[in-house]
Amino acid sequence: MDSIYLDYMASTPIDPRVLDVMLPYMQDPMWCANPSSTQNCLGQKAMKVVEMSRESIASTVGAKSEEIYFTSGATEANNLALLGAARFYQRQGKHLITVATEHKSVLQVFEELEKQGFSVTYLMPQSNGLLALSDLQAAIRPDTILVSVMHVNNEIGVIQDIRTIGESLKSKGILFHVDAAQSFGRLPIDLSSLPVDLMSFSGHKVYGPKGIGALFIRKKPRVNLYPISFGGAQEQGLRPGTLATHQIVGMAQAYRLAVLDEKAEQQRLLLLRQQMRQVIDKIGGVYWHGDWQQRIAGNLNLSFADVDGSELISALFPLVISSQSACSASQGSSSHVLAALGVPISLARACLRISLGRFTKSSEIEQSCDIIRKTIPLLRKK
Repeated sequence: MDSIYLDYMASTPIDPRVLDVMLPYMQDPMWCANPSSTQNCLGQKAMKVVEMSRESIASTVGAKSEEIYFTSGATEANNLALLGAARFYQRQGKHLITVATEHKSVLQVFEELEKQGFSVTYLMPQSNGLLALSDLQAAIRPDTILVSVMHVNNEIGVIQDIRTIGESLKSKGILFHVDAAQSFGRLPIDLSSLPVDLMSFSGHKVYGPKGIGALFIRKKPRVNLYPISFGGAQEQGLRPGTLATHQIVGMAQAYRLAVLDEKAEQQRLLLLRQQMRQVIDKIGGVYWHGDWQQRIAGNLNLSFADVDGSELISALFPLVISSQSACSASQGSSSHVLAALGVPISLARACLRISLGRFTKSSEIEQSCDIIRKTIPLLRKK
């Protein structure tokens, strides 16, 4: 039986329409020039394509082109935003706030900043995964300079109210960073009205290529960052290194398509999710994680009682599925997200993160439900 891919929150397959746009920039010698080599005509042409792509991406998120900085992905964007802002504004204060359910590329940056003398408050979410605004407000101190809250959680798919959070911080002059790797293409984003100072984006979560992402840095009011890497003047000196023309072009195309397809795609995925949930519920002993209303359409996160978690993923082959984020799984630990929600470790270890996407078919959902329905009772008999 062929594999059934149900891990779209880990990475998405590249859309053929994206690949078609990228290929000339990978194969044609005319486009091999370094975009920073502006002394020759091919370098100038490559840079023009980069800047057109930057404008295109900016338009999809309601930003200005000069506010978009290319990175190798959302992880680097998170690092640049948090390390860069904390170091630049540390004379104003050294207190930072985040949420215990953030991606490791945020949490581990804050752990590093703690080693450098910063103080970090890790807020615990409510049992549904959502942050209580009152908890955030209570954590703010006179020396608080930065808050970082993920828009859509990468494991349980819940949507934080970043508009309300941002509004509460704006009057206090506290910088607000949002990791939007999992939200763009699933939710509309308009930075012309959202009170967000820094926002991280990914290419490969939106049917674009791996190895490319972007950081939004607001110009008015101006946000300043210290660079965290050195060796070139690219990206206004904040992110040195040769710009990957083909990846940038691919990300721009992926973002254009995501905006065009967003509404219909999310409605279709919601129906598939409902179809899957109804079948799985009948198995019994199922625990669902995360709020069902404030949640993206293509995510399900659940645990099975009385199941050995170490056997669960392999037993469900040929389903390509995960129990948590790829970054956390590689460390061999159970989900820190579920731990923060108060989920017992036995259930956290018997967890499935099912994420649906653009190429998920209704027939695959039926096959997947059949496999899960037959497999779970067998695992409980052991």
